[in-house]
Amino acid sequence: MTAVVMENVNWNPTLSKLLNSLEENRTDIPNCSDEEFGFLSELLRSKELNALVNVHKKIQANAEDDKFFPVLSNSMDIDAEILNMLSTKTHSSELCKELFYLLQKPHIQGLLCTHDAVAQKDYYPRLSEIPIEVDEDEETVKIVQLVKSDEPLSGDDVEPILGATLKTCEKTGKIIIARVMHGGAADRSGLIHVGDQIVEVNGINVEDKTPGCVLKILQNSEGTLTFKLIPAESKEGMRESKVRMRAHFSYKAADDPEAPCKEAGLDFNKGDVLHIVCQDDPYWWQARREGDRNMRAGLIPSRAFQERRIILERQRKNKDKSDDEKDNLSLCSVPVPLPTLCPRPSTSLHASPTKCNLQGIKTKKIMYDAAENDDFDREEIATYEEVAKLYPRPGLYRPVVLIGPPGVGRNELKRRLMATDPDKYKTPVPYTSRPPRPGEVDGKEYYFVTREQMETEIESGKFIEYGEYKGNLYGTSADSVSSLVNAGYVCLLNPHYQALKMLRRPQIKPYVIYIKPPRFEILKETRNEARARSTFDESNSRGFTDDEFHEILHSAERIEFLYAHFFDETIINADLPIAFEQLVTAIHRVESEPHWVPASWVQ
Repeated sequence: MTAVVMENVNWNPTLSKLLNSLEENRTDIPNCSDEEFGFLSELLRSKELNALVNVHKKIQANAEDDKFFPVLSNSMDIDAEILNMLSTKTHSSELCKELFYLLQKPHIQGLLCTHDAVAQKDYYPRLSEIPIEVDEDEETVKIVQLVKSDEPLSGDDVEPILGATLKTCEKTGKIIIARVMHGGAADRSGLIHVGDQIVEVNGINVEDKTPGCVLKILQNSEGTLTFKLIPAESKEGMRESKVRMRAHFSYKAADDPEAPCKEAGLDFNKGDVLHIVCQDDPYWWQARREGDRNMRAGLIPSRAFQERRIILERQRKNKDKSDDEKDNLSLCSVPVPLPTLCPRPSTSLHASPTKCNLQGIKTKKIMYDAAENDDFDREEIATYEEVAKLYPRPGLYRPVVLIGPPGVGRNELKRRLMATDPDKYKTPVPYTSRPPRPGEVDGKEYYFVTREQMETEIESGKFIEYGEYKGNLYGTSADSVSSLVNAGYVCLLNPHYQALKMLRRPQIKPYVIYIKPPRFEILKETRNEARARSTFDESNSRGFTDDEFHEILHSAERIEFLYAHFFDETIINADLPIAFEQLVTAIHRVESEPHWVPASWVQ
């Protein structure tokens, strides 16, 4: 046995073990000349190879550490976009010109390329494709070798091995590549494409086997995976999309009976921002959670597929509800009347909007009510919304919109906020068609206009909300909101929830905060302790009744069902001082941090 003498170098233990094994078994290696043995021995002893292997292991180990992960993997694309933007502005600023030339420097672009290679894990070993063998009497085949990942696998977690999903072709009955996952082993190799037919895996013929059998072969294999494939006719490269979408529902692949491959699924929660990297499949998109360190994409239901499932589920529930109502009708021949303090909006999934009777409600309470109609208040099927980052603009603050049911405390929160800094927080002056009263100044309490003028501007869409009380129109114009924003104020609004569709547009860019009531017991206890006055009583001289508390909760359920996908933040107003602190904190974040907004707002 020959001892291997190692210098005081940071030798890689795997290479050291391999070198020792080579020395010990030298005599057993057939047809190995001294020259070949010397070359291998020198290569395994080289400081360069050991350093490279150590760096590779370090990157792999640190990739699981919170202190080391890529924020993005397409810095070269961003560099190209910035250069394109600066190309038209180099004449306007020396700083733009300097940045324009700096980003074109070879060493800067080389650094960005290296960064992207590491971020995309291109440092994994790749084996070159064995030359395609062509025979006039045989089909063209290709042999592809992949290095199996060292990451631990358990149960049926097979998809990470190949980074692709398999299926049996309906026409031929052959096993083919159904989908190549972005960032997976197959994608990184660049040699495996959708539609490729699998003939052999590690020398095992799979022509009469099922995809499940192929996956078991992959699970039981070690080291290199060798595939014999018949290439697909089309070999279009995979281009990664830059689309980001906010999810308006939660998804768990393991609980989805229709998922094509549960192991390849991507779980996410409502509100998560997803990077949609591929939308080629009409039913299943490939995506990553934004900021996720795992560069391999997962499968999620497409927008159209998810909308279809929601519609079918609602139809089923609606049918079940109709059947229950028929059963109840047969059991009860005389209907029992319910208390009718105020019309309660139904929380049924297919309920039509309830008409709101504004008569008898105090003027100041309905000043921002929007005209309700079936088209305006019809529910939407919220699945995904394309979003982009909106960065704070110095001196231009996004309007803050407080949404919630009447009686939840929005007015008091707005009043307290304005009292903290009257020179910063402003609320727009409403318009009215009624004549001014003694002492009222035009532009202070209201803007006084004729009914004809107000109706014309309402018809042309200039009012974000409006309502009628005792024969007079009241409303808030979009221009009054824009003028406050352009003047450098934080515009505060607490409109009727139906005004959200008018408010959420690129010209206004509101930050919507939903003020939510707590559960009934806490709502009743806190309002009674604070001696809160009922907003359902025009005289405002008494406290809330239990029916009114229930009305607040029912209204909150309806607002959440119809408009929850419009909310940027939710604050539960169980304790007014705590809710106010949360409101102040939220507004500070809006002023100082970037936020995801509808993509049309930043285009």
